[in-house]
Amino acid sequence: MANPLFSLTKEDFEWEFFRGSGPGGQNRNKRDTGCRCRHLPSGAIGRATEHRTQGLNRKAAFKRMAESKEFQTWVKRKAAGAEEIERTVEKSLSPENLRVEVVEEGKWTSAPNVLSKEE
Repeated sequence: MANPLFSLTKEDFEWEFFRGSGPGGQNRNKRDTGCRCRHLPSGAIGRATEHRTQGLNRKAAFKRMAESKEFQTWVKRKAAGAEEIERTVEKSLSPENLRVEVVEEGKWTSAPNVLSKEE
C-alpha cells in the first residue's frame, strides 16, 4: 500500500445541524436533522436536509462537499505540493547524499558510506 499524499482529520471540518424546512411531520419540526459540512482549508460546503435522520443527512452533506469544485481544486493543489515534497525527500535520501557517522572512542567520526554504489 502506498503512503497517502496527505490526510484529512476531523479538525479540518466544521459541522452545523439545524431543523429542515418543508414537509416531514413532527420529526422534521422537532429535531435538528438538517446538516451542513464545511471543509475549513478549502472553504467547500455541503448541505443536506432531504433525509429524516441526521446520520443520512451527514453522509449526503459530506458527499456534496467532497464533490464540490472548491474541494476538488484544493485536493489537486495539495496533492501536487505533496508530490513535490516527496520527490525532494527521495532525492535527498539517495545513497550518495547520505553521510554515515559512527562513535569511536566516545567521538563521532565519519565512516565509509555503506549505502553507496561504489563497491
